[in-house]
Amino acid sequence: MAKYAYPAIFSKEEKGYSVIFPDIDGCCTCGDTLPEAMEMAEDALCLMLYDHEEDGEAIPEPSNIKAVQEGTSEIVSLVCCDTMEYRKLYDCKAVKKTLTIPNWLNTLSERAGINFSTVLQEALKARLNIQ
Repeated sequence: MAKYAYPAIFSKEEKGYSVIFPDIDGCCTCGDTLPEAMEMAEDALCLMLYDHEEDGEAIPEPSNIKAVQEGTSEIVSLVCCDTMEYRKLYDCKAVKKTLTIPNWLNTLSERAGINFSTVLQEALKARLNIQ
């Protein structure tokens, strides 16, 4: 779960642009306009890297953008993504967890109207240094 930057090759097509990431097998997309293709590229990159993280696969090293630019007349640009932000947007399904606390703490917490789910989420984010 991190921030990444990979070179992408944007090719002008008859209608719009196609995009490939030479460092990530199967990572390609397209868009009707260059701004749309750039947006789609960020989404495709993030999805592929998110899947790699979820499957425990190694994240490929990005190539040097200058090496990718050599010998091509296509548009080459770095595309950035943040898989943590992607998780927050698209992986929000609630899961039920069972926990054990002393009865006295449960009683005092309930009397104070404390929401256990909120407290647990806040504590986990603090422990994991997630904002």
